[in-house]
Amino acid sequence: MDMKNIWAELPKGFTVLAPMEGVTDAIFRQVITRAGRPDLFFTEFTNVSSYASEKGRENALERLKVVATDRPIIAQIWGKNPEHFGQTAAALADLGFDGLDINMGCPDKHVNAAGGGAAMIRTPELAMDCIRRARAKTELPVSVKTRLGYTYVEEWRTWLTTLLKENLAALTVHLRTRKEMSKVPAHFELVEEIVRLRDELAPTTKLILNGDIKDLWQVREMREKWPGVDGYMIGRGVFENPFCFTEHIGTTEELLGLLNLHLELFDAADMEKLAKTAERMREDAEFAMRMDGKARGLAFDPLKHYFKIYIHGFNGAAELRAKLMECKNTSEVREVLAVLAEKKAS
Repeated sequence: MDMKNIWAELPKGFTVLAPMEGVTDAIFRQVITRAGRPDLFFTEFTNVSSYASEKGRENALERLKVVATDRPIIAQIWGKNPEHFGQTAAALADLGFDGLDINMGCPDKHVNAAGGGAAMIRTPELAMDCIRRARAKTELPVSVKTRLGYTYVEEWRTWLTTLLKENLAALTVHLRTRKEMSKVPAHFELVEEIVRLRDELAPTTKLILNGDIKDLWQVREMREKWPGVDGYMIGRGVFENPFCFTEHIGTTEELLGLLNLHLELFDAADMEKLAKTAERMREDAEFAMRMDGKARGLAFDPLKHYFKIYIHGFNGAAELRAKLMECKNTSEVREVLAVLAEKKAS
């Protein structure tokens, strides 16, 4: 029996939270669900070679963690080894995913140096082999997220033609090149041509736009302007307003409420990981040796990346963020927030 295609069930003009490294993990997705979720979630990037490695699989599975409120959710994977794409793709349905997306647009220099992300634009034959290997090993719908080109905007037609001929379930186009990063405005002037190309080559492939899309109001304007576009992906806009998938603009109190939820979810996940690592150390002497005999939970410093999402838009926000950046654990964060609450109450 064929697995259902989640892309066919989404409403026209659907919204997506962009996959962002170190941001869109299971904890943050739960926070966004509380604020107002998009129609579709993506995970952060997972390296297929990590999943294919015995030592790297634990970290890969951590990135591929799915919670009940995530679905529908797409696993985003990257790499350059076709065999590893196949191995990873074969496992994703059992992990709770509704589809898999291959990242062929990430501009990170380390990812590109490894041959993944946007570097695949320069190796189209290898890129297509990776897509085909993944598709051969799963019934999940396979999609791709990419950029217009690696160096020049003019690359878009040849590159997108190559991808569309694969009859992907969906294609997300970040409307910039790898070289442009996010330093120039997105090339919205190309949208109508891209839609025509999709209609000509792969009319069943869902087309999603990404780049300089900030909130639901902007999405609504784009739906009117480009009815041929199927979906809209918001990335950095969530940093300005975590309620961006709704009509709501959060108050300072609501944003602080989301931060407190994030802290609660972080602590719960931290305790879960501590328990798991402690259990594994009891069962695996080699692992216990690598851990220096001490069970470890989640790293705290990555949590600091989120402070700017919740702490902004009011007098003293910059100073408060600076104090939070000095904290070493969630207890210290709560102490700083408690002082703020006392000042507001007095």
